[in-house]
Amino acid sequence: MTFKPGNTLQQLLLIAAGGAAGAVLRFAVSNGVHMFAGRNFPYGTLTVNVTGSLLIGLLYVLLTERLAISAEWRAVLIIGFLGAFTTFSTFSMETYNLVENGAIMKAFMNILLSVTMCLMATWLGVVIGRQL
Repeated sequence: MTFKPGNTLQQLLLIAAGGAAGAVLRFAVSNGVHMFAGRNFPYGTLTVNVTGSLLIGLLYVLLTERLAISAEWRAVLIIGFLGAFTTFSTFSMETYNLVENGAIMKAFMNILLSVTMCLMATWLGVVIGRQL
């Protein structure tokens, strides 16, 4: 499918479809991680955000440097799918809840791990994308 200039409704619907797929996958991954690791720390959100950071680095390079993919399809994948897959707002609320419940060390670890691991995963995605 190709986009025609001015067909913003089609673009919005495709971004929404990408977003729906990303949200469903986020739910599945996060719950799967929590089933394995428990809910005493936001492991599911951390996993989703690190994975999403890796994917955005990889897809950015593949879609802008390696493949002839239109800006509209990049929007579907990056804005729609990955925008819904990653969960920074959830990260923020979970961190706030940790602070509010007095788990300051867990909150600090969640911030440190999320920011550090997501930046490293984004870098790794870019490196992998450039090696392909």
